[in-house]
Amino acid sequence: MRIGVVTEEYYPSLGGIPEHVHNFAREARRLGHTVKIVTSVMPDVAKGAPPPTEAQSSDVLRVGASRPLAQRGAVGRVTGGTGVGAALRDLFARERFDVVHVHAPLSPVLPLLAIHHATGPVVGTFHPGARPGLLFRLARGVLQRYVDRLDATIAVSRAALAPYGDRLGADVRMIPHGVDYDRLSRGRRLRRFDDGKLNVLWLGRVEPRNGLDCMIGAFHRAWRQIDARLIVVGDGPGLARARARLPRELEEDVVFVGRVQDERPDWYATADVFCAPSQAPSAGVTLLEAMAAGKPVLASDVEGYREIVQHGREGEILPATDEAAWARALLRLAREPARGAAYGERGRVTAQRFAWPSVAREVLGVYRAIGVRG
Repeated sequence: MRIGVVTEEYYPSLGGIPEHVHNFAREARRLGHTVKIVTSVMPDVAKGAPPPTEAQSSDVLRVGASRPLAQRGAVGRVTGGTGVGAALRDLFARERFDVVHVHAPLSPVLPLLAIHHATGPVVGTFHPGARPGLLFRLARGVLQRYVDRLDATIAVSRAALAPYGDRLGADVRMIPHGVDYDRLSRGRRLRRFDDGKLNVLWLGRVEPRNGLDCMIGAFHRAWRQIDARLIVVGDGPGLARARARLPRELEEDVVFVGRVQDERPDWYATADVFCAPSQAPSAGVTLLEAMAAGKPVLASDVEGYREIVQHGREGEILPATDEAAWARALLRLAREPARGAAYGERGRVTAQRFAWPSVAREVLGVYRAIGVRG
């Protein structure tokens, strides 16, 4: 079948939705389907940013230009410019997709335009954090028509449904984010960090909702009692501020790596514990990645994480902003390595259930259920 995937969030911008779209497309192509990703040009993202091969692929069709938009502690993207709707309509006419799959379908601008201009079956996937918020409340009647246009609705977690109540209907299919299990399980530990210190990994976009301030505060408390290092992987609007506010005594033991993509398995392999102190609902992509790498995880008590991690099994669930609780958890894992090893082994088993071959087949099954052949 010919599949068109429409998303505001895609490479070279990094995040959970780009990872989801990329991995689904790769797996669907492996199964013999044609997948084109419809997104925007992103002039604010540095040229050559990883992963350049996929960002510049002929299977990525770019319409209009998007800019970052900050909203409720997160940074999303919105496409603008004249003629975007007409360009998208012409693209659909040219590509003749059997199904159009729209991610974050009630987010402006490309998702809404795609639903409006699509002439065949349309599937929408809802993600935590990718929410219309005030727009949905002010234009509920208009947006409900877009919901009603969807032939099938998918949510990656219950957290993705919370903002909409029962307005998405009763037939929402729950299909979680997948994880590239084989790739994440083959990472190699970086020798320069193999010096006996407890390597604590934080990985994500540096923005308020992802809790880096809390992570640094908790690490500082634990650092006073154990030999540890905090590795911060990722970039974002808050990176310069986080570096500037770092206590001077931590400068040698907090490593800001910046933006990475292909090397991510090696950073997970280097970690002794992975921390996800998000302060907002999440689909838990990085948790799954860390678990696939066999690492114990510490996760905040937010929607989405509780659907992946069972407290005391794959890791521990902690109050999102309680630095003292996070510090105590780090101390436990430093002093009880057998506990961390057990969490990591059970995490591998859990992560296998989310491997992309299984998740992609579930999505393809939704297409077939609404009559798409191929």
